[in-house]
Amino acid sequence: MSRNFELLQKIGKEQGVFQPEEVLMTHDVPETLVEAAVLPQTPVLNIGAKELEEVTKLVQRLFLLPGVESPRSVVFMGTEPGNGCSWMCARTAEVLASQVTGTVCLVDANLREPAQHEMFGVSNYQGLSDSLRFTEPIAHYVQRLSRPNLYLVSCGSTGENWQGLMSSDRMRLRLAELRNEFDYVLIDTAAMSVCSDGVALGCAADGVVLVLKANSSRREWARKAVHELQTARARVLGAVLNQRTFPIPESIYKKL
Repeated sequence: MSRNFELLQKIGKEQGVFQPEEVLMTHDVPETLVEAAVLPQTPVLNIGAKELEEVTKLVQRLFLLPGVESPRSVVFMGTEPGNGCSWMCARTAEVLASQVTGTVCLVDANLREPAQHEMFGVSNYQGLSDSLRFTEPIAHYVQRLSRPNLYLVSCGSTGENWQGLMSSDRMRLRLAELRNEFDYVLIDTAAMSVCSDGVALGCAADGVVLVLKANSSRREWARKAVHELQTARARVLGAVLNQRTFPIPESIYKKL
């Protein structure tokens, strides 16, 4: 049997990679986004019952622990491509939106392999990269998704000059603008082995969640990612082990 993923609370002790922090939450619905594009027919992302249970646990541990100051802006970054980071970020955003009354904005900052607009079946005509080139308010680039409190800033148009956009002063200003407009901002970014965009964004956000793939992600890449994040003084909130399988039945594993 398999569990698709879990938050690695013990990875520091068990694998010598890092000791993740635990976290919580809120603020008010932005009036400036009332006129944002509404897409009422956008379907809820397909997710199985077991996956939903695990994503809900992740949301609770990351954003909704009582008595803990929770992050409001979080970067999701894979150690290598193919770890399921975009999938994890999208479903975390949607489950979070179902758990809170505040607004949640999902941002596709993976300019190399954007995926969020395809997952939700919406346009990528204007998005994050365009907001970094032009001066309209961030609401101009926002799309409403499957829930009334869930929004997306897609990747937007890409061209020859996208390198360095994520570490620019303009990006930090846009992230500050998003924080002012939304209660929660979840950012999907390129893998650590591809570029350092996630590190730059992690420094501007409240923290980073690493996404690892079971039986695939290399321990040295995980250690390297944590080291670079900590060197840059970005907060490492934890890690998600994706596509984990159990050599014995899960019911027995839980009793061990």
